[in-house]
Amino acid sequence: MDSNSGQTPTNESLKTPHIGSLKQDCLSYLEVLSQAISVIAPSTVPAAILGLIFASAGNGTWLSFVLGMVGLVIVSLNINQFAKRSASPGSLYTYIVKGLGPIAGVLSGWGLLFGYMLTGMSTLCGFSIFGAMLLNQVGFHTSVIAWFALGTLGSCYIAYKDIQLSAKMMLSFEGASLIAVTVLGFIIWGHKGFAIDTAQLTLKGASPGGILTAIVLVVFGFSGFESSTSLGEEAKKPLTSIPRSVIQSVVFSGAIFTFMAYVVVLGFQGSSEDLGKTDAPLNFLATALGYGPLGVIINIGILLSFFSCTLACINSTARIVFSMARHGLFHDMLGHAHEKNETPHYAVFLSALLTFLIPAALYLSGISPFDGQGYFGTLCSFGFMLVYILISIAAPIYLKTIGQLRKMDLVYSVAGVGFMILPLIGTIGIPGSTLFPMPTYPNNILPWLFVVYMAIGLGFLLLQRFRYPAMIPTMKSNIRKVDVHFAEAESS
Repeated sequence: MDSNSGQTPTNESLKTPHIGSLKQDCLSYLEVLSQAISVIAPSTVPAAILGLIFASAGNGTWLSFVLGMVGLVIVSLNINQFAKRSASPGSLYTYIVKGLGPIAGVLSGWGLLFGYMLTGMSTLCGFSIFGAMLLNQVGFHTSVIAWFALGTLGSCYIAYKDIQLSAKMMLSFEGASLIAVTVLGFIIWGHKGFAIDTAQLTLKGASPGGILTAIVLVVFGFSGFESSTSLGEEAKKPLTSIPRSVIQSVVFSGAIFTFMAYVVVLGFQGSSEDLGKTDAPLNFLATALGYGPLGVIINIGILLSFFSCTLACINSTARIVFSMARHGLFHDMLGHAHEKNETPHYAVFLSALLTFLIPAALYLSGISPFDGQGYFGTLCSFGFMLVYILISIAAPIYLKTIGQLRKMDLVYSVAGVGFMILPLIGTIGIPGSTLFPMPTYPNNILPWLFVVYMAIGLGFLLLQRFRYPAMIPTMKSNIRKVDVHFAEAESS
């Protein structure tokens, strides 16, 4: 069958070009950066999970964010060994193929799909929670399923229509949300006389174990910072703009996290409420300080931020599916691009459908959006942690094959792997450990769900490899062509 037939590819059809291509060289650096920041959704962390981090780290909460930022900057340096030399919609999946080979690369792509899709599901749950809460305040009661549908359909339409429209919407929504959150941060600090909190700076009452344990949640807050690497075909000057966006999304978000952690912990001092038990700390402080309307504005901003993150996740998922389909891993149709919009429309539709169906099914089975948000958020972290470890291992191997390995690159690799092992151990636990205790039900079954998912991915890969022996050589050839293209462009 040829690629235009819509059938599963054969050995011969793998050599046939797919329909359409993505829009070339259309996204500015700011638009590329907005993709990475939107998946992180930095305004949602102080609004939603800061209390959980404080419950573990106490006055060391700000330090947990700083350590998390430094660790992920090191991971970013490993990612950028690839990003500054080549770019494609395949994101870290194609990078890991170059360093560790097709099987590890495809499994990392499988893990990335898991991470992005479940992040989108988690933020869709958050979108429904904040949307329903805002309307409940004015007397309107709405269906959770309706909010799921609204968030998914809106994201799907924008992702299908135009990548530039997606970038501009994400930039506007996330920007507005961050401005509102930051303004409240300065109001809180100003109310305390812009005090220098020695209790926080001296880590009073904080323990090393608590700070390290909190990094598990901090890493979840940063998850998806590398998503701009999926815009390789659409970014202007991708070998410059994408590596910059990877690093700067971590630094920018880390600065927001650290500042808001400091002022929120300071703001709760002397309060009757316990920050560690408060699920909406920003809303509480805005109301307590007499800025209730600002709290409503912030909640609207958080709603838009959740929407932006869902949109960004659908965009990233679709582009990885698009690349893997063009390598023969998925149905041929998913590797087609819309001839007018120049978006991976079939992959977008599939990504949006899954993003809606799974949270809706869990809700109909009796699991609340709040619980669903937590389950999806925990699960997605497994996909990202796996890929961040693999990319850190792959970087020096790749550099050695092209004759550019330095001693410092090995240091980055070891440091990146070492840092990512910490949240991995913190999530799965160590039997008998008080620092990293084993998770309780139902969180103790979540790692096994990821293991089953990856086993299915491995089985599917081996089946496809058996059915289509030309798949792996074609994958390598396509990735090599991308590298040749950028090498020729750089030399010219």
